[in-house]
Amino acid sequence: MLTDFWTWILDMGNSKTVALLIFFTTFVGIIIYNYSSRRRSERLESYRYLPLMDEDEADKRVKASEAASQAKGEK
Repeated sequence: MLTDFWTWILDMGNSKTVALLIFFTTFVGIIIYNYSSRRRSERLESYRYLPLMDEDEADKRVKASEAASQAKGEK
């Protein structure tokens, strides 16, 4: 039974399906991890417009966000 399973996975047509399931599960796990914590979600949302800002303003926002995270006890 186990050898049949491995031969099924090692078949090129089936290995693509298995790889797709592994990558999709990993992607969903990363999304859930990033947005499961309200503080983490708020911090990531604060970075939304970072590429469009001037350097000085962007540096100030990043430092303020990091200071707020450390004050709340998040590492």
